[in-house]
Amino acid sequence: MTAFRATRRRFLCKAATTAGLGSLLIALTPSLANAQASPGATAFPTKAIRLVVTFPPGGAPDILARLFSEKSALGQSIVVDNKPGAGGNIGADFVAKSPADGHTLVLATVGTHAINGSLYSKMPYDMVRDFAPVGHIASAPNLLVVTNSLPVKNVAEFIAYLKANPDKVSFGSPGIGTSVHVSGELFRSMTGTKMQHVPYKGRQFAIPDLVGGQIQAMFDNMPSALPMAKEGKIRALAQTTAQRSQAAPDVPTVAETVPGFEATTWFALFAPAGTPREIVARLNGEMQRVFRLPEVVEKMKTLGLETWVSTPEELARHQAAEIAKWSKVVQESGARAD
Repeated sequence: MTAFRATRRRFLCKAATTAGLGSLLIALTPSLANAQASPGATAFPTKAIRLVVTFPPGGAPDILARLFSEKSALGQSIVVDNKPGAGGNIGADFVAKSPADGHTLVLATVGTHAINGSLYSKMPYDMVRDFAPVGHIASAPNLLVVTNSLPVKNVAEFIAYLKANPDKVSFGSPGIGTSVHVSGELFRSMTGTKMQHVPYKGRQFAIPDLVGGQIQAMFDNMPSALPMAKEGKIRALAQTTAQRSQAAPDVPTVAETVPGFEATTWFALFAPAGTPREIVARLNGEMQRVFRLPEVVEKMKTLGLETWVSTPEELARHQAAEIAKWSKVVQESGARAD
């Protein structure tokens, strides 16, 4: 009987110890799980992400934003919010003043984050200090297109026509400060020609006037202009990048006639300044995944967009170089937005 009691006592002590350890593990499990899920970080995203596009639907920024929204797997939806106006300043300013928690982003352009600071005497935001770079998404040429009634077939003929008819040709843009606008300013400066700039409230308002001949030229984003040129509604003369795009290998570059000419449109993601680095890293990783998907790359190629994904640091360096470049172009051209 004594041996039985001793054995029973050892069994109960072992059971109690096991139960105690089990209780301790149960108590620790939530903390361990949380530590593994987000070591020292806030859970993200916890709600839908608003991706602001600073131009109306239909253009390259809108196309890219909707591709990201469609393919993203962040666990929450990405809602595309078009906020056009003031060369993109309205939408960019909205994001600059939003909470720095990663749930509000801007699909930025070379205009909103490299050009507008030189064009506008009063900016509602600082292009550098008010944002946290997330990464490049894509780049694209602009396409020099003219109305079919203009009697020119190439860049050389266009320059000759402009010199013979100073200020009689109008070139349109979706707004002051856009890459479409400053590409025209760069062209005027480098060729010594004179054209009238006509800013519109969006590309969808400018194109009908180009087709109808109310304006005669435009340095439109290739994803927007190339399909219409292929349909014969407008005439493509040249693309603005240093090398020909794979989407339009038969269209020469402006640089083939005007050496040194280059105006590349780029698109990138920015978050409000102060967004935690781990959230920026999460967004960058997902952006890189989406825009490297074979079907997305192929879709972009057909539109004349080149995939260009980068780190936040690479975007910051490129933005600084672009601000310096376009500041000089704006100063030399005398262009002003107000």
